[in-house]
Amino acid sequence: MTPILELRNLHKSYRGVAALRALSMRVNANEYISLLGPSGSGKSTLLRIIAGFEQPDAGDVLLAGRSVVSEPAHRRNIGFVFQNFALFPHLSVFENVAFGLKHRERGERLVPMALRKRVDAMLDLVGLGDLGQRDITQISGGQKQRVALARSLVADPKIILLDEPLGALDANLRERMMVELRRIRRELDITFLHVTGNEQEALAMGDSVVVLDSGTVAQFSDPDTVYNRPASARVARFLNCYNIFAGTIEADRRFRTGAALLACPAALGLTSGPATYCTRADTIRVVAAGAATGPDQASLAARFVTSEYAGRTITHFFRSSDGRLIDVEYHSSLRRPEEFEVGREYALVWPAEQALVFRDHAVAGLAAAE
Repeated sequence: MTPILELRNLHKSYRGVAALRALSMRVNANEYISLLGPSGSGKSTLLRIIAGFEQPDAGDVLLAGRSVVSEPAHRRNIGFVFQNFALFPHLSVFENVAFGLKHRERGERLVPMALRKRVDAMLDLVGLGDLGQRDITQISGGQKQRVALARSLVADPKIILLDEPLGALDANLRERMMVELRRIRRELDITFLHVTGNEQEALAMGDSVVVLDSGTVAQFSDPDTVYNRPASARVARFLNCYNIFAGTIEADRRFRTGAALLACPAALGLTSGPATYCTRADTIRVVAAGAATGPDQASLAARFVTSEYAGRTITHFFRSSDGRLIDVEYHSSLRRPEEFEVGREYALVWPAEQALVFRDHAVAGLAAAE
């Protein structure tokens, strides 16, 4: 099957600094793809190259099997939703949505009645059917986001690019728009490529998640795989839910970090030497210092620092003897929250089989500095 979008060996540099490095990937039709990465990973550069706002230094962009890398943005039939909406303040909601249809170079020119019907249908789809005559200055941020989306969808593009579309919204609006974006994509059977720096948003929105690292694809998998089996310690760090330890694998196949020795997964295939150890914050239990643990459990002594409450979750912070701050995530729906004594030592315990160990030296310095 021909992918709706294919990127081949894209390179892009700015003043000698690489933003994209030999980046290649294939996106199928009718999928919601989340593109996740930290600041500077190349997310926005990639989106702008796909849209045609910038040219790559090398490589190709194919849309439905046809190269569009030499075509200007307005001829690619790609929709783009900007983070700041980029709406015309002097036009009404209806006129903003209709603008692209009225001024496009290619495609069918609609008579006024057909144009109105098309725009009204898009406004109904995004839940703004009764606001067409409102000025842009008279609607909320969430409504502006919907206008921007309708404006992109009305021209029947092959793919929609969303550049951090929820970043300007408050928490409640963001959650509502997450549901709405997925609904709209399903109804139209169109591909969405959604760029975000928020790992929770990426995992919740995407049928697949692309993780960018230093201008290249570090992982392209379904959300469950990315969350539970990140491809590297750097990907685990971007997810912001793993505790990451720099250290070495000992000859007895245990992992040494500072003064602590941690049990590793039984099937660990790495030989002794420098490595990075990752354990997810929500797999850790807190027990009394010195409590007996089984051979299939890893354990680390640490002193309680403080807790952070966030409604559905509570994050407890502990500090190990080498100064490392460790997160323990607790879901408040499970049971009554435990209380810990500040400064007291406890044992942090987790299943060794759920830990991940990588020969990923690049993250070691970051982990040690945290």
